[in-house]
Amino acid sequence: MPVLREAIILAGGFGTRLQRVVSEVPKPMAPVNGKPFLDYVFSYLRYFGVNHVVLSVGYLADKLTAHYGEAFEGMRLSYARETTPLGTGGGMRLAMQQCHEEHVLVLNGDSFFDVDLERLASQYSDSEADGVLALRKVTDAARYGTICTGAGHRITAFREKDGLAQPGTINGGVYILKRDVFLNNTPPDAVFSVEKDFFETRLSDLRLCGFEYEGYFIDIGIPEDYQKAQDDFKEFTYR
Repeated sequence: MPVLREAIILAGGFGTRLQRVVSEVPKPMAPVNGKPFLDYVFSYLRYFGVNHVVLSVGYLADKLTAHYGEAFEGMRLSYARETTPLGTGGGMRLAMQQCHEEHVLVLNGDSFFDVDLERLASQYSDSEADGVLALRKVTDAARYGTICTGAGHRITAFREKDGLAQPGTINGGVYILKRDVFLNNTPPDAVFSVEKDFFETRLSDLRLCGFEYEGYFIDIGIPEDYQKAQDDFKEFTYR
């Protein structure tokens, strides 16, 4: 089973929906109970043994780099800085070039999904997948696209978000990927979406698996859930 020592956090987005509430800092630094949301994500990663995090940064990157510098409580931090927006895939690819481990954990910087990373790493190893996604069943999938899986947890389809308030299984924004597989199957210096232009287009030639988790999940990208986080994170487990 691979030991996850390196992680990428996608922290370069504009945070358009949240800007009427938080506009002075990048969305992953939105204050939750007096400290940046990223502090909670870092503490979670440190708990599971990650010792190097590469942050994919763009919008208001100077605020983020000035605040954190090169370390967080003993965990080394690096930055992959976009000079122009590259999308989730392009930003991830830039960050992946600063990773050295064979297997890399990837997270969205504006959401938190309480996944047992040791269990996910074990499932990744057992499935012999090129990449795994942590999935979450939600009662209202209107804001998200949904994911279908088949035999052996292999992902068979990604469905566009349809705006309908109904249950669905969504991408929880936590991945484990083989570093070389990702770099060898994506274009350098290009703008692309990891969801649309990598995961969806590679279903037939790469083995991508999805495993469902029931842990706490929140996406702070809209003001209502950002406000909800203020209460929820008072009971945060990882310190």
